[in-house]
Amino acid sequence: MRETLTGRSPYVAVSLLAAVTLLLTIMSAAEVTPATPDTREQAWAVLNEGLKHDHASHRMIAVQALSLMAKNRTAERLAMRALKDHDTKVRASAATTLGQLHARQAIPALRETLQDPEIVVVLSAAQALYLMKDPSAYDIYYAILMGDRKSSNGLLQSQLDRLKDPKQMMQLGIQEGISFVPFGGMGYEAFRELKSHNGDSARASAARFLARDPDQITEDALLQTAVADKNEEVRLAALDALAERGDPKCIERLAMNLNEDKSAVRYRTAAAILHLGDLEKRPKR
Repeated sequence: MRETLTGRSPYVAVSLLAAVTLLLTIMSAAEVTPATPDTREQAWAVLNEGLKHDHASHRMIAVQALSLMAKNRTAERLAMRALKDHDTKVRASAATTLGQLHARQAIPALRETLQDPEIVVVLSAAQALYLMKDPSAYDIYYAILMGDRKSSNGLLQSQLDRLKDPKQMMQLGIQEGISFVPFGGMGYEAFRELKSHNGDSARASAARFLARDPDQITEDALLQTAVADKNEEVRLAALDALAERGDPKCIERLAMNLNEDKSAVRYRTAAAILHLGDLEKRPKR
C-alpha cells in the first residue's frame, strides 16, 4: 500500500498543483468584475432616460453625469446635443461637461454657443474653451475685465450689458471660478452647494480629495458612502472620487445604485459604471 502511494505521489502532486492553479485563477478573475453586457445596457438606459426626460432638472443632472466618461465619444456627442436644449441650465451644464471632457471635437459648437442669449451659457462655454486652450475664450474674459468687446465676434449687446452690471455678475457667481471644481464636477449649482458652511459640504469635499488615496480601506469607505450615505451631495462626491480612482472592481457594488430613487445618484452611477467599464477594456500599460 505504501509503495502504491509512493508510486502515485507525482501524479497526486501534479493534480494538487493544477487544482491550486485553477483556484487562484478563479479568485483572480473574481477580483475584477467587469460590467456585463446587461449591466452596461441598463446603465445606458438609465442615462438616456435622464437625457431625454421631460423635466429640465433631470436632463441637467444627466448631462452633468457625462463628465465622468472621459475619452468616450458617445458621451461627447450627447453633451454636444444638449448644447441645443431649450433650457438654459441644461445648455450651461452641457458646455461645462464638454470642457471637463476636453472634447476638442466640440470646439466649433462651443464657439457658436458664445452667441447664446443667456450669459450663464456663454460663460460656461468660455470656460470649456479656456480649458482646451482655445483663444475664443479670451474675448469673453476681456469683456468681463473691461466691460467692453475685444472684437466684433465676442458678445451680443444684451450679454455685454449684463456683464457690466455688478449685481448680475454676483448672481451668476463668476467670482467662484468654475474651473476649480474637482474631477467630474457637477457644474455651478452643485459647486455653490459645496461652498455652503455645513458638515455635509465638508464631507463631500473630503470625499473628492480621497480620490488620490491609494489605500484599499479608503476605496471601501467611498463605496459604502456612494451606495448608503444619507446625504445626496456626499454620495455624488464619492461617485466622482471612485470614477477618478478608476478601479473596475467597484462596478458590481455600484450597480445597486441603478435602481436608486434619487435621479442624480442614479444617473451619475450609470456614468461611473460605464467609465469604469471602459477602463477595464483598455490595454494596461
